[in-house]
Amino acid sequence: MFDIRWIRENPDVFDGGLGRRGLPPRSQQLLALDDARREAVAEAQAIQAERNRISKEIGIRKGRGENADDIIAEVSRSKDHQAEAEEKARSIEASLTEALAGIPNLPADDVPYGADESANVEVRTWGEPATFDFEPRDHVDIGASLGMMDFDRAAKLSGARFVVLTGALARLERALASFMLDLHTTEFGYTEVNPPALVRDHVLFGTGQLPKFGEDLFRTENGFWLIPTAEVPLTNLVADEILDEGALPRRVTAMTWCFRSEAGAAGKDTRGMIRQHQFTKVELVSVARPEESDSELERMTACAEEVLKRLGLAYRVVTLCTGDMGFSARKTYDIEVWLPGQGRYREISSCSNCGDFQARRMRARFRPKEGKGTRFVHTLNGSGLAVGRALIAVLETYQQADGSVRVPEALRSYLGGSEVIAADGP
Repeated sequence: MFDIRWIRENPDVFDGGLGRRGLPPRSQQLLALDDARREAVAEAQAIQAERNRISKEIGIRKGRGENADDIIAEVSRSKDHQAEAEEKARSIEASLTEALAGIPNLPADDVPYGADESANVEVRTWGEPATFDFEPRDHVDIGASLGMMDFDRAAKLSGARFVVLTGALARLERALASFMLDLHTTEFGYTEVNPPALVRDHVLFGTGQLPKFGEDLFRTENGFWLIPTAEVPLTNLVADEILDEGALPRRVTAMTWCFRSEAGAAGKDTRGMIRQHQFTKVELVSVARPEESDSELERMTACAEEVLKRLGLAYRVVTLCTGDMGFSARKTYDIEVWLPGQGRYREISSCSNCGDFQARRMRARFRPKEGKGTRFVHTLNGSGLAVGRALIAVLETYQQADGSVRVPEALRSYLGGSEVIAADGP
């Protein structure tokens, strides 16, 4: 969310940033609304000042024994006019706020320009994609042959884009989540949180999902929303707060179910677990000083990468272009894991620096050690990782010709020492 005063002082910078997002200029439209709001406020204040002036005449006339009915009537009318001006100001301000709330964050200067994912820029790769002396299968066929991944039964329960995992695969998914949480909390300094999965409107507004992306979410009949990512509750933990500078950066992580309607994904990834309505994800959130948010983004991305390194999964990191970034982000790295069953890299994490965009919506600030007043914090979020997609990558990377799957060394202690998952195994 933007400060209209900043837009007034930097209209060309604002419009230029929108242009890099592929959007038309908006500064003049927004400033015209703000001018109208200010005029209405000034009119209301002028009416009140005039009423205060003429109200004094009532006492003077009465002191002289003179009739003051005309002035009393004028004061009454001025109250009505002031109320009309104030209501006009409120209405315009609501329109201005609504307009500002629908404008995405401006991209950082070093974000590559482009209209879609084809303009994303590869930063680095790690590991070699797995090779096989047999035709590799995708996770759907692997899971079905193991008898532990069932989309048909899930469909009877809930419809399309759901899965039932059983036995060792259910345990493997739980192991992946536990491994990620343990790594992030013991080695990388994140504090584990178990947040609510149901939130109110203002929480989703704070992180930028509302009002623009409500169709992508699930809502209950009594006004709760199911979280699309733990970023939503974790980031809002600092909403309406003033933190001490010494408490920054604040780093938290959570494993939650996430829920998405996938309204814009009709026909995409309909096979398997790639894109589901309900999935498990370990989320990373940082709240940082503005001067440190760029370096915090690099650190967060490295933390997410380390999960894949420990699991022995090949991946690449790309910088998203201006046309492919999320609504609240000013810069995003996507980590894409190699999936042998698809023969290509697929996203498994997005790590974003949102600058003060979310903080302004949440009114999250900090008090500097030196100087007066407060400043808005910077917020960052990233997947550390998407657990279901990590499960897919493990199944496809560690598959064997006989249909079994080797368990990565990093996960064996979570699976009672098991080294292989087979149809007749644990």
